[in-house]
Amino acid sequence: MKYYILAGEASGDLHGSNLIKAIKEKDTDANIRCYGGDMMEEAGAILASHYKERAFMGFGEVIKNLFKILSIIKACKSDIINFKPDALIFIDNSGFNLRIAKWAKLKGFKTFYYISPQVWASRAGRVKTIKKVVDHMYVVLPFVADFYKKYNYNVTYVGHPLIDAIATYKTTNEVVFRQKFKLDDRPVIALLPGSRKQEITKMLSTMLTIPEHYPQYQFVIAGAPSQEVSFYKSMIQSDNVKLIQKRTYDILNIAIAALVTSGTATLETALFKVPQVVCYKGSAFSYAIAKRIIKLKYISLVNLIMDKLVVTELIQDDFTNENLLKEFKAIVSTSKRGYMLKQYDLLETKLGGKGASEKTAMSIINNIK
Repeated sequence: MKYYILAGEASGDLHGSNLIKAIKEKDTDANIRCYGGDMMEEAGAILASHYKERAFMGFGEVIKNLFKILSIIKACKSDIINFKPDALIFIDNSGFNLRIAKWAKLKGFKTFYYISPQVWASRAGRVKTIKKVVDHMYVVLPFVADFYKKYNYNVTYVGHPLIDAIATYKTTNEVVFRQKFKLDDRPVIALLPGSRKQEITKMLSTMLTIPEHYPQYQFVIAGAPSQEVSFYKSMIQSDNVKLIQKRTYDILNIAIAALVTSGTATLETALFKVPQVVCYKGSAFSYAIAKRIIKLKYISLVNLIMDKLVVTELIQDDFTNENLLKEFKAIVSTSKRGYMLKQYDLLETKLGGKGASEKTAMSIINNIK
């Protein structure tokens, strides 16, 4: 059978790649095409368009690039029609995917959503649209399943695919890894500034004010696969900072602490049991709009799942050099570190066991059969 999968960023690429592997295990004749990334292509899908072509962050960037986005949407619709898939599978990325889903439903395609758009965070009215245009929704967070129950929409909770991704991660020998990337014996601090160019630019400049205060640690930037080395190098001014691309899990595996841009990476960091400070800063325009429509106590997945403050969040005006320095000190040298590690164990239990990709793949295959 034929499957068309749409993902819009690095995390979606990761989850899409694991879903592709699961589909191919269950359907050996599967023909898969995607709007995704390198990992989805490596997993066996034909890559029609890379997510980096539409990695626009914030309302301002979307408005500025509106004509380009509309052109990409038009090209995507045309590609889907030519491919004639048995199933259209959307992964998160609601701004792009819900537009395609509305059109696809009218065209008679079977539509599935893997990893719900964040309607639980803002604009809950979009649930009405989802109920009309998505044949079935698979959610990966327990509180999201509870959210949809309020709207009488039956969804399937499959557990979080990061459990699978980390479980199948093959641990790299630390000595070999350090030698390969010329790391010395000092403890490693991971810097995860995001995957989009706009957010990396905003986040990394502040993160890089920390290394000068802590020469006893070695700071390593987990470079996004979609960005050029030269882009990062232009911001690195210290000899105490290394850049390693496409090896985020290897970096987290040996890190003792991390500074992380809000997103999926906060959950990955927690599952690797690394104490962290969660950071986020957008443009003043985008943040002003977001503040009006997003009604959440927290922005990090760790705190949202636990429904309490486990990791410190430095958001917008709170994300300053002084505040970051203070919070970094807390996660490397105080009791806050131990508290966080205990909460991480409880978090992992809440997320359920393995098998999210396999459960989702099996359900979709049975449905379209």
